[in-house]
Amino acid sequence: MIGNILVTGGASGLGRATVTAVARAGGRPLVIDVTAPPDAAEPAYATHGRAPAGRGRAARAEHASRDGALTAEAGMREAVDPLVKPGGTAPGSGNGHRGGLTDGGLTGGGDRGGGAGRAGGRDLMGGVAPGDHVVADLADREQAERAVRELAERAGGLYGVVTAAGIDRCGPLEKVGADEWERVIHVNLLGTVSVIRAALPYLTRSGGRVVTVASTLGLRSVSDATAYCAAKAGVVGFTRALAAELAGRVGVTLLVPGGMRTPFFDDRDDQYKPGPDADLNSPEDVAATVVFALGMPRGCEVRELVVCPARETSWP
Repeated sequence: MIGNILVTGGASGLGRATVTAVARAGGRPLVIDVTAPPDAAEPAYATHGRAPAGRGRAARAEHASRDGALTAEAGMREAVDPLVKPGGTAPGSGNGHRGGLTDGGLTGGGDRGGGAGRAGGRDLMGGVAPGDHVVADLADREQAERAVRELAERAGGLYGVVTAAGIDRCGPLEKVGADEWERVIHVNLLGTVSVIRAALPYLTRSGGRVVTVASTLGLRSVSDATAYCAAKAGVVGFTRALAAELAGRVGVTLLVPGGMRTPFFDDRDDQYKPGPDADLNSPEDVAATVVFALGMPRGCEVRELVVCPARETSWP
């Protein structure tokens, strides 16, 4: 059982696929996003009741990770079933190995009432229970930290954090406005840091796990993506340092995905969109690897995962 898992960017793309995968594995997904999940009840706001500025289509694209909304349930089952059966545990998770942990949503035998089709009353096709999501702008450190604390306290702790929120601004450096360029750094890198910092007290108590989402472009840079490449390279360095810092206390995994079929590309100029024949992964397949990392027994670490299409142009 993987317990309470906080997912940033959980309203769309890889984040939403991860929410569904966590629920199917019997966990309780908790979502922070700049917009509410599409099938969720009215959210709380980390801005003292006010919606963050810039909501709407552009805002929704901001906190998508790198690819498309959820596909049909059969696709989700196909992606997750090889690793985790509905209501079951990941291979090697030592069913009950973490029994007795109460912080982070793990209790006794690790059962939170999940079963085939539903987990703890949450719709497994991306549904998030009322009160299990907060709308916040991760570029605002105070909003990010407040959202983490609010969800963690409401849920009774955290076992895991997945930082799937991300944005991009394509174009030559001299043509991308300074504010836009810096916002990519604030959301992708500093937002990741803010969320994890706020979650650490809960994760250290539960002996939990962090999965950060970088990109193949954090390892191999390309033209007209200076902000995104810089931010994701920062996530790579931050995660590797964090893994060394927290070794033996909190598990840390660096996920390096390639291109995926998500709304991440929707607001780009056509020259920066994948072509019709582009080889892209489904976010559900990538989300299955997130659940795999979260389900490892204590002391067994999946330090880094590169998950990309067979013909990924930015890898190796």
